[in-house]
This record gives sequence, structure tokens and C-alpha cells, in this order.
Amino acid sequence: MSKVKQDAASVAPSRRIRHSSVTFTIVNCALLVVFTLLIVVPVWNIVISSFSSSKALGVGVAFWPKEFSLDNYTYVLKDKTMWNALFISVAKTAVGVVCHTLFCALFAYPMSKAYLAGRKLYSAMGIVTMFFTGGMIPTFLLIKSLGLLNTFWVYIIPALFSYYDIIILMNFFRQIPDSLMESARIDGASEWRVFRSVVLPLSMPGVATIGLFHGVAQWNDFMTTKLYVNNEALYPLQMRLYDIIVQSQAATQNANMGHLVLDTTSRGVRLSTIIITVLPILVLYPFVQRYFISGSMAGAVKG
Repeated sequence: MSKVKQDAASVAPSRRIRHSSVTFTIVNCALLVVFTLLIVVPVWNIVISSFSSSKALGVGVAFWPKEFSLDNYTYVLKDKTMWNALFISVAKTAVGVVCHTLFCALFAYPMSKAYLAGRKLYSAMGIVTMFFTGGMIPTFLLIKSLGLLNTFWVYIIPALFSYYDIIILMNFFRQIPDSLMESARIDGASEWRVFRSVVLPLSMPGVATIGLFHGVAQWNDFMTTKLYVNNEALYPLQMRLYDIIVQSQAATQNANMGHLVLDTTSRGVRLSTIIITVLPILVLYPFVQRYFISGSMAGAVKG
């Protein structure tokens, strides 16, 4: 009888554990479904609304385009300077990612070595840049004194340094065994060759992570153009789309149209610009997703 009681006593906790696990799984799945709907439904509404006519937008669009129309996209893309803006956006994003990643990697490699003289001082100075900036006016005066106003390099040079990205790379560089680098040096490799052929290939998740971070920031950057660039030939896609929205609103007001038409027309243009702006990032992300996830996790938990 005592053995039977012991078996029953041991079975009861295991049943409670299984019951708790099932409950947790159900609640977790329900929350994930809710969060997914909160994200997917607004995005889907933006997509279908961008393909609807202005009249349909005034009535309201639910889950499928009403009066399918490409007028919103035609209005945005008919500007001949749009393609130049697209080229500027692609160029500054590509050049910015390469320069930023290389610069941060060159800074992070020696910082990952405990024997670097003055390492604590450099770390403290880098951490300060994560919390404080020089301010808008001093930064403007500095960029003006450097001759970067109304130049392409105003998108690249001020954004070269990010100590947050350097911390991520430092964590990856510390994981590389010193024996690999010593073996390369014994074989006659220079320090630059060790960095280029050993360190960087083994740290590709971290490189891809900060590359994606900076690429998204460069692509979405709007304030740099607003503050430092007056030459329309250097306007990126974000600034050009902003001008189109403003012009469409002004044109609608000047035409003395009704309030409903004004709202729906400008709304359709805004929605189409959102799709055009987000689409390149959505196309690029699947190719770096594997590196991005592993790089974010490693950079977050390893010190």
C-alpha cells in the first residue's frame, strides 16, 4: 500500500507540471497570434489602401483594394528626379554600410585586446558618445567648417563611428582563439592580413548585424538632408518623397477641392510612399536574416 501511495504522489506533480505546460503554451500562442495581428493588419491595410482610388479611400477600405488603381504610384514615380533620388539613396546606403562597418571593425579589433594601452580611457570616451552629443548647432558648425555641407560625404563621414556597433564587434573578436591569429603570424601574415583573412571571416554574423543596422538607418535618414543639404541633386529618396507629399497637398488645396478629396488624395500618396520606402528593406532582410539573428543574440549575451 505504501508503494502505491508513493507512486500516486509522484504522478500528481507530473500531471500538474504537464497541465501548467499546456496552459502556458496555449496562452503563449494566443498572445503571439494577437501581437501578429496587431502588426500584420495595419501593414496589410496600408498595402491595399495604396492600390485603391481616392474615392474608395474616402469610403473606407477593409481587407481588399476597392476600385483598384495605380494612380498613387504613378503620381509618385512620374517625377523625373525620383530616379536620381533613388540612386542617391542606394549609393549612400551602400557606401555608408561599407565605410561604417570597416571603420568600426578597425576600431573594435584593437579594443578587443586586453593589453591595449589606454583601453579603459578609450572605452570611457566611447561610452560617453552613446549618451551625449555635441548638440545640433555645434554639429552644424563643425560640419560646415569641414566643408561637408551640400556634399555627398555629409551622409558618410559623420556616421562612421558608433560605439554600440563597436561593442558588438568587440564581443565577436574576443571569441576568436588567439591560437588562430598566432598561427597566421607564425606563417608570416601581417597584422592587416590576420585581421582581413582570419578575424573578419570568423565574425561575419557581427559584421552583418551592424551592416543591417546601419543600412536601415542610412536608408531611412531624413534629418541629415534636411539640416545639411540644399542641393536637390543630392536629395535621397526620403527627401524627394517628402517633397512630393507636400506638393500634392498644396496642389489639392489650390484646386479648391472638398475636404474629403483633399484627405484621401494626400493619404493615397502617403501610403504609396510608405510602400516604396519599405520595399527595399523587406527584399534585403531575408538574405541577412540568419546572420542578423545570430549576431544580435551573441552581441547581447557575450561580454
